[in-house]
Amino acid sequence: MAHDGETDRPAADGHARHDDLAVTLTELARTLREEPGVQETLDGIVAAAVDTVPGTRYAGLMVVEGRRHVDTRAVTAEVVRLVDQAQYDVGEGPCLDCLDAVHERRTVRLPDMTAERRWPLFARRAIELRIMSMLSFQLYVRRDILGALNLYSREVGAFDDESEHVGLLFAAHAAVAMSGAQHEEHLVRAVAMRDLIGQAKGILMERHRVTAEQAFALLVRASQQTNTRLADIAQHLVDTGELSRRRP
Repeated sequence: MAHDGETDRPAADGHARHDDLAVTLTELARTLREEPGVQETLDGIVAAAVDTVPGTRYAGLMVVEGRRHVDTRAVTAEVVRLVDQAQYDVGEGPCLDCLDAVHERRTVRLPDMTAERRWPLFARRAIELRIMSMLSFQLYVRRDILGALNLYSREVGAFDDESEHVGLLFAAHAAVAMSGAQHEEHLVRAVAMRDLIGQAKGILMERHRVTAEQAFALLVRASQQTNTRLADIAQHLVDTGELSRRRP
């Protein structure tokens, strides 16, 4: 209890920090929403992570592509790519573990590389790159794993409970922004493909005096016979006037 006019400063400070974090995350969501594309969104996420999560010196973002392949798509420094490549090379590490849905670990903290026993091969490589601690968060929406946000420091014990708390909130906002950007990109690609196939159908309809359905069937047949994506067949026809590439 406060006496002689004193206020409960720890509680007040705690509320102030929470208010500041809420404002920061709100601004983050608004800023990421305004990014023009997926890559710009990813770049915005890693840049904001360095400024938001306590203890962070570098940040990187791994993206799951096709549910199998993992690729580092955004970094704040080249050393992040080198650390991630070390994980890919040795097949172990906190980021890969965070992406493993079987383990269901959505947060992985690595406080001291010199004392690390879970991923000894990776820890040795990280130390060589002067990365001494890490914190990784799985990015997911409705059980769909999008990737991992990975934070790095050259200091041992750089990440504490506050880092993990703030990072979890940050990762949740980042996942929503990332998912939204990917969805919009897929819609843009779908519309572009529809227009492209429409152009190709129009060429065939005029050339062969066939219906739209018959023109589409010709495109599908050419795709199957040449084992070529339908979009590529359509693009080739629009560009060259030929239904399929000539075989050598």
